[in-house]
Amino acid sequence: MKVDVLIGLQWGDEGKGKIVDVITPKYDVIARFQGGPNAGHTLEFDGMKQVLHTIPSGIFHPEKINVVGNGVVIDPVVLLKEIIELSGKKLDATKNLVISRKAHLILPSHRILDAANECSKGSSKIGSTLKGIGPAYTDKTARIGIRFGDIEKKDFRNQYDTLKSKHLELVRNLCFDYCNYKIDGDLFDEYERKWFEALEKLQSIPLIDSEIFINRCLEENKPVLAEGAQGSLLDVDFGTYPFVTSSNTTCAGVCTGLGIAPRSIGEVFGIFKAYCTRVGSGPFPTELNDATGELLRKNGNEYGSTTGRPRRCGWLDIPALKYAIMLNGVSQLIMMKADVLSNFKRIKVCTQYNYKGTLIDYIPFEINPGELSPVYTDIKGWDASLDKMKSVDSLPLELIRYIEFIENAVKTPITIISVGPDRLQTIRR
Repeated sequence: MKVDVLIGLQWGDEGKGKIVDVITPKYDVIARFQGGPNAGHTLEFDGMKQVLHTIPSGIFHPEKINVVGNGVVIDPVVLLKEIIELSGKKLDATKNLVISRKAHLILPSHRILDAANECSKGSSKIGSTLKGIGPAYTDKTARIGIRFGDIEKKDFRNQYDTLKSKHLELVRNLCFDYCNYKIDGDLFDEYERKWFEALEKLQSIPLIDSEIFINRCLEENKPVLAEGAQGSLLDVDFGTYPFVTSSNTTCAGVCTGLGIAPRSIGEVFGIFKAYCTRVGSGPFPTELNDATGELLRKNGNEYGSTTGRPRRCGWLDIPALKYAIMLNGVSQLIMMKADVLSNFKRIKVCTQYNYKGTLIDYIPFEINPGELSPVYTDIKGWDASLDKMKSVDSLPLELIRYIEFIENAVKTPITIISVGPDRLQTIRR
């Protein structure tokens, strides 16, 4: 048995949560392998909507085990809030949720340090969600981080206080040298109190050695699905650096984020929108700063499920999509939000870049203003509502041609099409 993987192929917000929920019945275990509470996986069904930030998207299937893997960073306050929200929907997440002992904790002081770091960058801000994720990963690689399993140690509080003091000293130095960020002591103390209360309540959730657990599941022929958080173009190594997240969002991150061998990877499902979006700063070759971009935002309700920030919108970018497919070894594609393009009589697709006067079909080392522009192909739209359609046979011919155009361009089959936010609005090819 192998681990199948679901990966976002753009700058995040592709719709991973919905598809994980849709395909979960095929698996025994759903495992998050990277990222933190900056993720916002939205699930809709039976008239209910839920956004998950840390908990894997298979949680609404009570017979499935949901694993928060070692590659994830966890804020106990956010995790507890999710569990409480789910209990209001008659779901006890503690019954089928387990946490890796090796997953790192986001401390309250990580959040302060995140805000001070962003403030010190001035006009060069990355667009951080300010949830402490970057500093938590920094401490992990610096080998000073605190892992969830450390809460079982007698000296845990001393370990916490030592790291907190280091963070606050860094903040004071940043504020003295680079910016005027000020710590609100009362707000910090209140969040710290909630943090320890949440950590105490979360001790009812089993802590596991997740790498042992996952590999034993494979030995017992139990199917496992690895769920990514952010998109491939935000990968710390291969994304549009430095406007990226702090972890490996590509398929390679599954091996380090769950503790499995590369040969244990099975199907790789790559998920993308029928157009492109991005939240925060960073290059976006096909961005539309006009009425068309605003229409995409309106039709797609393109506002961050975690931050609420309006998403930048643009046409589909084939070179970026091909790049992400290559990095991840994608075997099947899943196209989301085809319904958002229903109002468009004509659709554009970027098929190449004009980079310094040369046509290329890949993302270069850097995308600087004025050096790169998209080269578009104009395609006839379907100009028809899709939300009631249930099968491939019912889809407009123009949409089928759009799908085939993408498949021919990226040499990978599109096997699932989403025509609405509900889990039932999903068509398999």
